[in-house]
Parts: sequence; C-alpha cells; structure tokens
Amino acid sequence: MTKKNTFIRIIFLTLTAICLIYSVSIYLVASGTFSFVIWLAGAAFFAFLWFVSGKERWNKIPKALRIVMTSVIAIGVLIFIICEGMILSHFNDKGEENLDYIIVLGAQMRDFGPSIIFKYRLDAARHYLEKNPGTICIVSGAQAANEPVSEGEGGRDYLISLGIPENRVIAETEAVDTTENIAYSLEMIGDEALEKDLKIGIVTNNFHVFRGVHLATSMCDEEICGIAAYTRPWYLPNNMVRECFGIIRDFRIMF
Repeated sequence: MTKKNTFIRIIFLTLTAICLIYSVSIYLVASGTFSFVIWLAGAAFFAFLWFVSGKERWNKIPKALRIVMTSVIAIGVLIFIICEGMILSHFNDKGEENLDYIIVLGAQMRDFGPSIIFKYRLDAARHYLEKNPGTICIVSGAQAANEPVSEGEGGRDYLISLGIPENRVIAETEAVDTTENIAYSLEMIGDEALEKDLKIGIVTNNFHVFRGVHLATSMCDEEICGIAAYTRPWYLPNNMVRECFGIIRDFRIMF
C-alpha cells in the first residue's frame, strides 16, 4: 500500500468519525427532524470508501462498475457544490428599507417559546420592524403535533412581547412547509397587491434565504428581497446540507 493510498484512507476514516460525532450532536439537540440520519449516511459512505480503498479492493471491482460509481459520486459532488453556491449567494442579504411587508418563515415552537433557530428569525424581524415603522409583518407556520401552539401564533406573540404593536403583526397558521409559508402569506396580502406594486421581504436564517426568495419570486410579480437571520456556526453544516435537498426538491417551482 502506497503512502498516498494510506493518506487517503486516513482522510476517509477521519471523515467517518466526524460524521458519526456530528450525527450524535445533532440528534441530542434535535436540530432538524431526523436530519442526524444524513450524517449517519455520510459516515456509512466514507466508511465504504475507506473499506474499498484498502488491500487493492478498488482494483478488483469491475472497471465498468468503477466508472459508474465514480461518475455518480462526481455528479453528486457537483450538484452539492452548485447548491451550496446558491445558498451562499443570499447568505448575507440585508433587505431594503421601507418594505411594505416582511414574511417570517416559521420554525419549531417549544414549550418555552420559539426554538433557537426560529428566535433568530423573529429577532431579525423585530430589528427590521423597529427601523421601518411602516412595514407589516406576517409570521407563517401551522401547529405540528409536537408543538404547543402554531408557529404563526407563537411567533406573533413573541414579537408583540418585545414591543412590536399588535396591528403590525399578522399570524398565518395553516402552512406546513416553506412553499406554503410563502404561498399562504402572499394570499393574505392578496387584494393590496392588485392595487399597487409591493415590496416584500423574506425573513429566515441565512442558509434558507436563497430558497425563500426564489420561491416567492416564482409565485408573484412583487419586488422580493431577503433578510438573513443568524445561525449558530456549529449547526450550519447540518442546515446547509439539509437545505441542499430542499433546493433539489423545490427546483422546478423556483425556476
């Protein structure tokens, strides 16, 4: 076994361990529904690469199968890189001043209030609303089986508790995913959009802005911009990998 091959196998083994450890950390904090499984799959993938790269096992695989495997991996990596580039293109969006509406995309509500990821979205909305007193906010999200209240109502109550006037915050309580968050919120704006050209901001975490903005743009003729909220660095890998799957799923809607 060459030094180069040994080095590559060490990399695969290290990546296997990193994925396993990260999977456990994501599972323990429940950051994203079953998203820890993605990292378990990643660990299995790198463990497989570690195994086949040892003792000349790779060369024993039929050449045609090796070509297929290499092509699939290369295409997968390319798609992943493109998706991550899309995410990063809106990662630091600040929005425009004096928007007519902002739409806060819902996230998990806990017994103690908004989850940390939802709280960051709501705090970004509060910051914007305080600086732009003419803007109306729609907080969107239904109530899941494991939530004490709908995301729309919980988010609205949180903003009101921070001093945002009740008449500036509207709860949308039927949407169960990002596409519905935006579609149902735009329906609530409804007739006003027919009377004048509106400017609308999509408030969500930085990794989620690209998809939110492009979904909204595909659903209406209004001027859409993103307002990116903070995400804790430790959870960014998990959220950005999950978001890649979201972009692939919603690609036909967005474009």
